[in-house]
This record gives sequence, structure tokens and C-alpha cells, in this order.
Amino acid sequence: MNVQALKCWRKLQAAGLDIEVLEIADGDGEAPTSAAAVAAAVGCALGQVVAAQLHVVKAKPLLVLCPGDRHVELAKLGAGSARGRLDQVIGATGFAEGSVPPLCHARPLPTIADDSLRRFTTVWCAAGTPNAVFEVGVAALLAAIPGVALRDVCSA
Repeated sequence: MNVQALKCWRKLQAAGLDIEVLEIADGDGEAPTSAAAVAAAVGCALGQVVAAQLHVVKAKPLLVLCPGDRHVELAKLGAGSARGRLDQVIGATGFAEGSVPPLCHARPLPTIADDSLRRFTTVWCAAGTPNAVFEVGVAALLAAIPGVALRDVCSA
């Protein structure tokens, strides 16, 4: 297992998640670059692939957990909301975009999970590298994230 994925796995285990990290590839043997490619690689519905996206709201970082079949509505996050730049993503989470897990970041982050995630029993999340993912129960994931808020912030 990649060193970064192993480090992430250890943090997720310490957070109480009993998960297994899988390293996957798309049809060309490369790291998948889209939620659709991840869904195809692991055999799940597109909505079960969770994107952990960093947004900036009133100059403060906010992590949003968005299902792969939806997109974040900036207006629902509040005035002045914007998607985080690459340097902001790495600075706040310790991970590059596309590799960001839903928890265990460089520093604690306020987190919103889109309410539509609850339509699934399990979801798939990034585990620290572009090709490392893990499956987790939605209830267990939400319970492991301190202070997570469930809100309707995404649309199809």
C-alpha cells in the first residue's frame, strides 16, 4: 500500500472506522480521475462515491461531502462561497484534490455532509491518494466526523 494511503488508513482506524483501503485503477491502469471511474472500478452507484471538497465561506475553510451524482450549490453554503484553490485544499487538509478523505485532515475542519448521502447504506471515499479508496457505512462515517452537519447543499 502507498505510504500516504497507509498513513490515512491508520488515522481512519484511530478515528474508529474499521475499513479496508483498496488501491484501484481505471480501464487504462491509471488512477481514476472522476467519480464515474471510481464507481466503475469498485462496482457501486455513482452517488455512492463521495467527493470531499474544500470550500471557502467568508474566508474560512469548510469541507463538504458531496455524492458523486450531485454538485455543491455555492449559494446554499452562503454568500461569498467559493471552491477552494489547490493550495488551500492542501493547506487545510494535507491532501491534494481528488485524494481528500472525509476526515483525518491536517487540522480539524468544519464539515457539512449533503443530506442525500443518507439514501445509501455504504459509500466510497478517497483515502489519501488518487487511487486509494475505502468503503464505509454512512452512519459510521457520520459518527466519526466531529461536529458534522447534515444539510441539503447539493443538487443533481
